[in-house]
Amino acid sequence: MDMDLLIAPIIIFMVVVAPIWLVLHYRSKRQVSQGLTEEEFNQLNDLIAKAEKMSGRIETLEAILDTESPEWRAKHGLS
Repeated sequence: MDMDLLIAPIIIFMVVVAPIWLVLHYRSKRQVSQGLTEEEFNQLNDLIAKAEKMSGRIETLEAILDTESPEWRAKHGLS
């Protein structure tokens, strides 16, 4: 009797859910293996450029702080 209650959900899973799950899984695998789209590549390059610009600004700010307040790193635990 208990086995009869499990057969229907198992059949529904195998007929409906499993095929959809497999299709979506392999579609996402294919998209990952294709790599970046041109738009994503351009966005990545833009983010890289912004990060490099920000890094330069941070270095400039740290140099200014080192000149004006040499102990700032020790005060903020950044030594």
